[in-house]
Amino acid sequence: MRPSHLLLAVLVAATWGVNFTVIEIGLDHFPPLLFSALRFLAAALPAVFFVGRPKVAWKWIAAVGLVLGVAKFGLVFQGMDAGMPAGLSSLVLQIQAVFTAVIAAAVLGERPTGVRALGMVVAVAGIGVAAVDEGASGPLGAFLMVVGAAAAWGLSNVLTRRASPPDALNFMVWVSTVPVLPLLALSLLTEGPSRDLAALRGLDWQGTGTILFVAWISTVFGFGAWGWLLHRHPASTVAPFSLLVPVFGMSSAAVFLGEEVTPLRWCAAALLVGGVALTTLSPGASRRVRVRVHVPARTEAAGPESTGRVLAPAEESVR
Repeated sequence: MRPSHLLLAVLVAATWGVNFTVIEIGLDHFPPLLFSALRFLAAALPAVFFVGRPKVAWKWIAAVGLVLGVAKFGLVFQGMDAGMPAGLSSLVLQIQAVFTAVIAAAVLGERPTGVRALGMVVAVAGIGVAAVDEGASGPLGAFLMVVGAAAAWGLSNVLTRRASPPDALNFMVWVSTVPVLPLLALSLLTEGPSRDLAALRGLDWQGTGTILFVAWISTVFGFGAWGWLLHRHPASTVAPFSLLVPVFGMSSAAVFLGEEVTPLRWCAAALLVGGVALTTLSPGASRRVRVRVHVPARTEAAGPESTGRVLAPAEESVR
């Protein structure tokens, strides 16, 4: 990989990591479900008019849009709004790799190798350590919401693999059109019209900036650059950079939000990142992806918000 390409991969990981801090700031301006809806609206418009027609069937766009956009990001934003720290959220979401492997084994018949199974055990141990740390200092319910979001992310990863989109950016822009109305409806039902209107009336430059960052920088730039790298390098070369996301997420939260990184959290980070690395990057896993998916495998790892094998922002998800 050329130095310029390497720097671009690190920049994308940094963007996705800092995105959690930006979300935390945005939640001071918007109710979580409204914020998520506005994020997808800004990601879809006006980009949807420039990326061309969808390159996969609408059923896959709708399925991924509902699971990734509504379930995953709805839970992430609500969990963070309920007290889940931004840095810890960026870390805990990496357990999506384990959920992806489990769901793929059940749905696609993929059987993990011994190394991948060991990685899953190590990653789950990291989640246990993180739960102990958060249970001692914060709301456990918010922690469980983010774990639930990781499970939804794992399901969306498997759906994305079945869809095998040839163009990651085109796919994610069209996926972003799906969650807008469901999230707005849920926001009106659960957060209330008065709260939503008050947030929109009080919109200022900082609130606007958070929407534009999570939509255009994290989603449009992030997935566009990630897809560009995946078209020029093997997925096994690009995907490991997604493991830097929680590093940037925890660091930016500590610097800009003053979040404390406890010794237990560092231990959880080491276990989770190490376990995810074993789960997603083992040689056996790479061979299996090349045999089963062939060329579309290069678009699966579209990033930490909708990936395929590290199956790792799309963020939103798209993250």
